[in-house]
Amino acid sequence: MELRAEDLRKGYGGTAVLQSVSFTAGVGITRVTGSSGIGKTTLLRILLGLERADGGTTNAGCFRWAAVFQEDRLLEQLDAAGNLRFALGAAYDEAAARALLAELGLGDAGGKRVRDWSGGMKRRLALARALLAPSDALALDEPFTGLDADNRAAAQRCIARAAREKIVLLVSHEDDALAGAEVRLQ
Repeated sequence: MELRAEDLRKGYGGTAVLQSVSFTAGVGITRVTGSSGIGKTTLLRILLGLERADGGTTNAGCFRWAAVFQEDRLLEQLDAAGNLRFALGAAYDEAAARALLAELGLGDAGGKRVRDWSGGMKRRLALARALLAPSDALALDEPFTGLDADNRAAAQRCIARAAREKIVLLVSHEDDALAGAEVRLQ
C-alpha cells in the first residue's frame, strides 16, 4: 500500500501555493513539514479530495481516508459518544470507543456536552473520531493543538499504533516524538 503524488500544483488568485510536489508514502508516519502558509493544509485537502490540484497526479482517491482538520468540526450539542456515533454510523464500536477515549484522557467526560469541554478535550475527541473511523490512511492537520505534554504523549502513542497498519500524513509544528519519513514543502 503506497500513496503517490507526482508534480502536484495548486494556486489561488495567481499565487502559487504548491509547486511540483512529488512524494510517496507507505504504511507508517510521514511528516509534512514546511513554514507557515507554505501549503501543508492545501496538500492534505487535495489528497482528501476536498480541493482539486491545478496539475499533477495522485492515487489518493484509491484510499479510505479519515482526518483531523485544523478545526475540530464536532457537534457541540452532543457528548463524546453522540459525536462518535454520528460520525462513524454502523462502524461505531462502543467498547473500542470507550477504550480509546479513556486512553486519550476522556474516559470521565461522561454525558457532558462537547460545548462545555476545553479546547484540548475537543481536540482529543476529534483525534479519536479519526482513529476509530474505518480507513486506510489518516490525514492529521495539527492534531496536538491545545494539548499539554501528557495528553500530547497519549495522542502520539495512539497515532503511532495506527501507523502500524495505515498511511499517516502528519502536519505538526510541534517537535514531537513521532519519527518517520518527511515531505518538506518549500
